[in-house]
Amino acid sequence: MKTIKIFAYALAVTSGFVFTSCGSDDSGSNDLPPIGGYESADEVGAADLIAYFPLNGDGKEMRSGAMPRTTVGATWVEGKKGQAVKLNAGYLDYDPITDLNVQSGNITVSCWAKITNTKLTPDAASTISPLVSFSGGTSVVGNLSIFGNTHGLVSSDSIEMKAQYFFKKPDGEGFGGDCVNLLKLSQGHIDENNASQTDIDHAAFPNKIGGQWAHIVFTWEGSSGTARLYVNGVKISNPKWEIRNGGNPMPMAFFTPTRPTIGALASFVAGTTDAWNAPLKGEIDEIRVWKKTLPLNDINALYQLESAGR
Repeated sequence: MKTIKIFAYALAVTSGFVFTSCGSDDSGSNDLPPIGGYESADEVGAADLIAYFPLNGDGKEMRSGAMPRTTVGATWVEGKKGQAVKLNAGYLDYDPITDLNVQSGNITVSCWAKITNTKLTPDAASTISPLVSFSGGTSVVGNLSIFGNTHGLVSSDSIEMKAQYFFKKPDGEGFGGDCVNLLKLSQGHIDENNASQTDIDHAAFPNKIGGQWAHIVFTWEGSSGTARLYVNGVKISNPKWEIRNGGNPMPMAFFTPTRPTIGALASFVAGTTDAWNAPLKGEIDEIRVWKKTLPLNDINALYQLESAGR
């Protein structure tokens, strides 16, 4: 980090010495304390990172060198860290990237996004705000898609985040589901909580991030078939719907080939006419994908490091 050299001169009358002190310069020294044991975001889960899109002006995926094959409605603006892509009903679509053919059983996807509520009045049509999706299989969402949604209007700054998946089970069949934060509890959710015989109840997280940068993370833990969503280092997913397959192992394995798309679902790019399936109007920055489930302390470290531009 650039700092300005500051020189303090103190003249000792009896000795004639001049004492000089200076701050760090651009020689590569780093006096910042580590966060969560890391000096930079690039160190978090480094051994299991399989894709990184810094989105600094060209859409390049840094590990494979892949560039978008199609770019629609994209401009480059100041982002959370360096530049970001601003999409006006647009997207960046890529050819298949081999390393994204996830077969490890686990995944973590993180990004920064600035989006607004897709339904500003109760009777308006709902559309989605796709952030990143991975094609594959027969589902309209592909293997995995992460987006903002509006099922229940709370206020224009409240955003319901959603991750929807349809990946391959060991027997070759598909396994689908979603992970979402409830903006509010419906009477049905309240009734379920009151009748519950377990410790896991529905919980609402208003998630007031509309129109501002937010750090969004999705994780899948194959050993217990568990999906979680985090925003700004805090878990927001409805706990009632996190554990799938009864808590039994359900390793995530993508249908292949896997093609990433930023700002749209692959089904939209392929020509779907479903009204809800619209490309993004918003901004995205710093997309990372790991073939592991990042623990909460690493998610928090990533959030703080990238917030600090590190």
